[in-house]
Amino acid sequence: MADPSSYRPVPGQIPDSPGVYRFRDEHRRVIYVGKAKSLRQRLANYFQDLANLHPRTRTMVTTAASVEWTVVSTEVEALQLEYSWIKEYDPRFNVKYRDDKSYPYLAVTMNEEFPRVQVMRGHKKKGVRYFGPYAHAWAIRDTVDLLLRVFPVRTCSAGVFKNAARTGRPCLLGYIGKCSAPCVGRVSADEHRELAEEFSDFMAGRTGTYLRRLEKQMTEAAEEMEYERAARLRDDIEALKKAMEKNAVVLADATDADLIAVAEDELEAAVQIFHVRGGRVRGQRGWVTDKVEEITTGALVEHALQQLYGEETGDSVPKEVLVPALPDPLEPVQDWLTGRRGSNVSLRIPQRGDKKALMETVARNAQQALVLHKTKRASDLTTRSRALEEIAEALDLDSAPLRIECYDISHLQGDDVVASMVVFEDGLQRKSEYRRFQIKGFEGQDDVRSMHEVITRRFKRYLAEKEKTGEWVDEASQEAALGDFRDASGNTLTEDNGRPKKFAYPPQLVVVDGGRPQVAAAKKALDELGIDDVAVCGLAKRLEEVWLPDDEDPVVLPRTSEGLYLLQRVRDEAHRFAITYQRTKRAKRFRSSPLDDVPGLGDTRKQALLKHFGSLKKLRSATIDQICEVPGIGRKTAETIAVALAQAAPAAPAVNTATGEIMEEEPGTMGSTGEPATAGAPDERRGQET
Repeated sequence: MADPSSYRPVPGQIPDSPGVYRFRDEHRRVIYVGKAKSLRQRLANYFQDLANLHPRTRTMVTTAASVEWTVVSTEVEALQLEYSWIKEYDPRFNVKYRDDKSYPYLAVTMNEEFPRVQVMRGHKKKGVRYFGPYAHAWAIRDTVDLLLRVFPVRTCSAGVFKNAARTGRPCLLGYIGKCSAPCVGRVSADEHRELAEEFSDFMAGRTGTYLRRLEKQMTEAAEEMEYERAARLRDDIEALKKAMEKNAVVLADATDADLIAVAEDELEAAVQIFHVRGGRVRGQRGWVTDKVEEITTGALVEHALQQLYGEETGDSVPKEVLVPALPDPLEPVQDWLTGRRGSNVSLRIPQRGDKKALMETVARNAQQALVLHKTKRASDLTTRSRALEEIAEALDLDSAPLRIECYDISHLQGDDVVASMVVFEDGLQRKSEYRRFQIKGFEGQDDVRSMHEVITRRFKRYLAEKEKTGEWVDEASQEAALGDFRDASGNTLTEDNGRPKKFAYPPQLVVVDGGRPQVAAAKKALDELGIDDVAVCGLAKRLEEVWLPDDEDPVVLPRTSEGLYLLQRVRDEAHRFAITYQRTKRAKRFRSSPLDDVPGLGDTRKQALLKHFGSLKKLRSATIDQICEVPGIGRKTAETIAVALAQAAPAAPAVNTATGEIMEEEPGTMGSTGEPATAGAPDERRGQET
């Protein structure tokens, strides 16, 4: 591991101008390429205290052994040079998009004497016009089969073409009228090229002009009583319309645009692109990438634009590119796109209407692509086994953790504190074993105490189940042992045999969402209960860092590790389950609030009031002038709020009519045993798939 100070340039050596820089390792291999408006300011960010750097950036600068730079005139030149160097050197720490599949294109080989229509994959060739990409090759062939009736362009291979020219006999398509047969001289090279250009224009979206021309020719043929030619033109028009119907109109103004959406988490990102030409979706493609550097959504979009248009010119770059976030700075990227197209290109975020709706569809596709990419690993038994083995090796466990439980705490600024427990067995979700907890008894955003309480409650009940002999001693013991095994209505959760619901097995590994403090709290809870055969680790928000009890430094799993992907899925599932429950409780609290009776007071201003005062109790005791201090609350509204709260009965607790749950305004106090001192058991229910 290199010390960045050993190769840090002298500050006066670095120019204060636009440029591109390269970090090299000890073997002189380029490991990172970046661009900057000011090289001096940008490079200075890398040579600060390592503790202040993002973990990915810290790994890069400690892997590098030298840095060099090239000065350019403008930021646009820096963008072009950065793209060229990333393509040339393939640096390991740069974002590199990879296709999640090999997409087929419809290609017209305009670089040949007799252009050919065919399906192509892989790198694009100069002089060939491409349309797509398409999801399936058969979709291209169906479209081509319809269009060949109107545009009988050659589709045969070079060998078939030469053999037909040698024998003087065209292939089958030539006999049935779906090829103009230039191989035997039925049309000249110029005439055939004109057909190929008309085919390309139609595929590019210029359909209206050509259809109107055919309809005019059909009408003229009918007036001249050339009914056979008119019927043939009628059938040609129907064939073209049928081909157009395969792509529904998504933008009514016949827009040419590309829509780019990004779905991301801490480790990976998925990009989906919809190509819209003439208001119709003409193609779709997707990429995935590892986030090996600290990067924003705008920077991900910038890298996607570089890869998408780095080798494109002219009409291949549309007039409009819609994105979820704009690169920073925007002007160099927009100028670069304009240079690639040769005319102005609009790069923007859609705000309303059909374009925003279509962008939401693209975003859903991106999210689905990311989920599918991650679940491919979970669907393979060998991959799951390798992931569990890697976790066992990294955490120094005696065996693979076949049962993993993960805990997460969720709250809204200290209110409605809840926790979730999710279970993975053999690397797969066990949703019937999910649990969720209410945390009551102390105020504030104290995730550490909340984690200690949840782990204590879960394993106290495990020990109670372990010690049970199968019969209840008396009614009091039964009630105590049932404890929190009740749903929100107070009913006991039971198995089919009438026994209480239980946590079937102890886990081999407990994962908590957080760093050293949360891990220490979980370990302390287990130690207090005398449990020493359950391993504990914490997964930090950035996911590269796995914390173990009593260790000063975290365990950093390789970013390509299957074990890291499994821990990520576990953590994300616990977070999803916790935040879903927290939102449900928050919605219940708002529905039962006296503020609901105030006319014209929406959810936004309700949340602002509760955030400002902390609780309904404090809001009820506030003066009208104090209520007016809340942004968006005028004096008339404040007077209405005061009257509504005064009319409400403050002594009676709000009750959720659906569940019977008491909705407390202020958290209760903790008893000496760590359980809530208030009457009634906290809510803990089986996890349900959402």
